[in-house]
Amino acid sequence: MFLKAFLFYTLCWQTDSTTTKPTLLNEVAVTANRSDQSIFYSANSITVISKENLQKTGSRTTPEALFGLNGLFLQKTNHGGGSMFVRGLTGNQTLLLVDGIRLNNSTFRYGPNQYLNTIDPFSIEKIEVLRGGGSVQYGSDAFGGTIQVLTSEPIFSKKLNLNLLGRLATQGMEQTIRTELGFGKEKIAFLGSFSLSDFGDLIGGKKTGIQTPSGYSSKAGNLKAKFKIGKGIVTTSHQYFEAMHVPVYHKVILENFSLNEISPQRRNLTYVKFLQENDSKLFSNISLTASSQSIYEGRLSQKIGNINKVKEADKVYSKGFSANIHSNLNKNYSANSGVEIYYDLVRSSKFNINTSSDVQSKILRGLYPDKARFFNYSIYTLHQYFKNNWQLAGGLRYNGYSITIPDETIGKTTISPKAMVGNASFLYNISKESNIYGAYNSGFRTPNIDDLGSLGIVDFRYETPSINLKPEKSNNFEIGYKLRTSIFSSTIALFYSQLNNLITRVKIPNSVINGYNVYKKENVEKAYIKGIEYEFEALLNQKLKTFGGLNYLYGQNITKNEPMRRIPPFNGRIYQYDYKGNQEKEITLPGLGTSSIEGGNMEDKY
Repeated sequence: MFLKAFLFYTLCWQTDSTTTKPTLLNEVAVTANRSDQSIFYSANSITVISKENLQKTGSRTTPEALFGLNGLFLQKTNHGGGSMFVRGLTGNQTLLLVDGIRLNNSTFRYGPNQYLNTIDPFSIEKIEVLRGGGSVQYGSDAFGGTIQVLTSEPIFSKKLNLNLLGRLATQGMEQTIRTELGFGKEKIAFLGSFSLSDFGDLIGGKKTGIQTPSGYSSKAGNLKAKFKIGKGIVTTSHQYFEAMHVPVYHKVILENFSLNEISPQRRNLTYVKFLQENDSKLFSNISLTASSQSIYEGRLSQKIGNINKVKEADKVYSKGFSANIHSNLNKNYSANSGVEIYYDLVRSSKFNINTSSDVQSKILRGLYPDKARFFNYSIYTLHQYFKNNWQLAGGLRYNGYSITIPDETIGKTTISPKAMVGNASFLYNISKESNIYGAYNSGFRTPNIDDLGSLGIVDFRYETPSINLKPEKSNNFEIGYKLRTSIFSSTIALFYSQLNNLITRVKIPNSVINGYNVYKKENVEKAYIKGIEYEFEALLNQKLKTFGGLNYLYGQNITKNEPMRRIPPFNGRIYQYDYKGNQEKEITLPGLGTSSIEGGNMEDKY
């Protein structure tokens, strides 16, 4: 273990509130139903990581912030990456969102990837993890579940906040400096930040030593502004991240490379959101979002003894639009309905560079077909009904796609996969402090450009394009029990997932290119995953909190009659730390005498 030394300096102008009796937070999440809902009253397995928890763990990157979270498992293939397994699935079978906008694009790979690392960890307000669902709410890829990162919001208040942060680790493991400035008035608020980081090579245990090359450098910038216009609020935001010279450690160690790195790994996201609350029951809340996102992945590689260095670049330009209407039809019935559209343009290229003469070859075919296009359109509706101690919910989504692959080897191909998915759930309140629930979620993952058009070396294999692919599908079943008091809460859930039409790499007999066996992707496998999750949270006293959980998974590949790949082992974790938490205060309400407010809410809300 290495010792981290933190230098943290904060300048801010704010007021403190007097606290008396701490209680556990009644967490609210938006991911499961696309609107605010108490986790306790949600028929889903949801975990929220707050900004306070993120600050206490001091996580170096966003993937590391999720380390040890119940139901998740972190794999780091390289120091500049980190891929989360949600109920045994990762990569393009787990959906990632940033402020409600898809991070997953048409080139997301099967298996671990580094894209979660392109989110600045210091910009995060909270992270919500929905396990076992998300396709009805957000579309393709939510096989294992959905991870949504929500970034910090400017505050409408007459305050100026300046935060400066410096962080150092011993033996050159990290040097980070960051500045953040926020200010607000009655109708305008602004928040901006910029950070620089340099991460040295990882230092392992006694027998491992320094893992070189593994270090890299990064920078991140975030701007967000909010404006009140009549009854509405307009939010504009830009997020920037860039990492340079990120070594792919296992390639250098295991595959005879003198150089193998991602440089640059760059993401830009710009979006505009409009939110308006109305008195209308049908149009209680209207939300419109337009976004533009670009992800650039450059790769440099050179084999030992080879005079040529290979330079590759994949760029995905994504445009998105969504409209959501929240309806409070009566006191027992609410709904969310809307449309979503995304369009991806993929640019991919490859060069060979003679290192002795510095002569660059002509543009070669990249990992993906250049100018491939991926169009995604959908319509969805989600409904909730409350009656006495019962809560019933259900939803549907229709998704259509138009995918164009212009490839010299297979010609120009256009496919139009479609998917219809639904969910249904119930929750019964046994008492004010406990409930039971059951849920069914169908999910899908449409074949993307990585599935259809990959040509080149990927994960110790040589892949060739495949165009006759259908969407992967899943059926997820879950039952659970939740308990919550002011000082203790726990949840236990049992789940079972059927996976069909799984896209997998199939080896082409007697075919070898550049020393690698050749594979092609096909819909040929079926599998299932089952498991049990338990998590708890408790206040030991007024200042000390403990929480943790246990997670067991088993996956079986039915087609091959063997255990599934990459299923995490039985795991668990217990944390303990100082806690400020939710403060319960005694207040006097006019005409009502003394009452208690928890977390600023007069009562629990579904």
